Amino acid sequence: MKPTLLVLAAGMGSRYGGLKQMDGVGPNGEIIMDYSINDAIRAGFGKVVFVIRHDFAEAFQQKINAEHFGNRIQVEYVYQELDKLPAGFKVPEGREKPWGTNHAILMAKDAIHEPFAIINADDFYGRDAFMVIGDYLRTLENTKGQYCMVGYRLENTLSENGTVSRGVCNIDANGNLAGMTERTSIGRNANGVIEYKDTDDSLHPLAPETTVSMNLFGFTPDYFAESEKLFVEWLKERGNEMKSEYYIPYAVNTFINSGYATMKVLKTTAQWFGVTYKEDRPMVVDRLKKLHDQGVY
Repeated sequence: MKPTLLVLAAGMGSRYGGLKQMDGVGPNGEIIMDYSINDAIRAGFGKVVFVIRHDFAEAFQQKINAEHFGNRIQVEYVYQELDKLPAGFKVPEGREKPWGTNHAILMAKDAIHEPFAIINADDFYGRDAFMVIGDYLRTLENTKGQYCMVGYRLENTLSENGTVSRGVCNIDANGNLAGMTERTSIGRNANGVIEYKDTDDSLHPLAPETTVSMNLFGFTPDYFAESEKLFVEWLKERGNEMKSEYYIPYAVNTFINSGYATMKVLKTTAQWFGVTYKEDRPMVVDRLKKLHDQGVY
């Protein structure tokens, strides 16, 4: 059994100023997704499913297709749109904001029937991370509620050009996720201490070794049905709001707290980086060139 990779690529990079998923940052014009899919193939993934939108589907599929990856992996596309909602619900008048990352996952419910990993299209996760999660997912065939995630050291995920948001992980004695808290406005202060800003604008320190989620999760197929049921309840409560989003950490926390699921936190030696801001691009270009020079790619 080969796991599937689900790539969340429907979002426009508002802070970056464009569709950053298609930006060539490698020495030969490679986009970050090229590295992720290449690493997934080496890690034994058999299929990749891209969540995109219809308004850029043609351009995306011309560049990102099975031939682009040397026909080494099966490629499928699914579409995230505002009006793709459970029966009985409709988009409130005036809402333009997407429904969030866990809504994006639900778009793939008819395309994935095996354990799967999810990633953001514009993040570089590192080869070891794909090997670690691929190996674990292959042990999950015919199971339910045994999920996983790859955790990164917070200090290895910051941007030098602005603050970031991260899912801060609480890990229990068995190495499972006990809970995840979304922290926003994380960055280093003038003294180099990592801090986040709370809802009341107060600042609180975070240890450099704090484990954070970079949206590299692994799930079994039951996640789709459970998430859809939870989405119905979420829509009843918050569906008329203009900006609320149905996030992955919300669903994960709900399933863990209810006792339905466990989530093993997998450790990796990989270095994460991404293009959160335009100013991050030179750093990404430099790191990828060094990986090519070292023969990794």
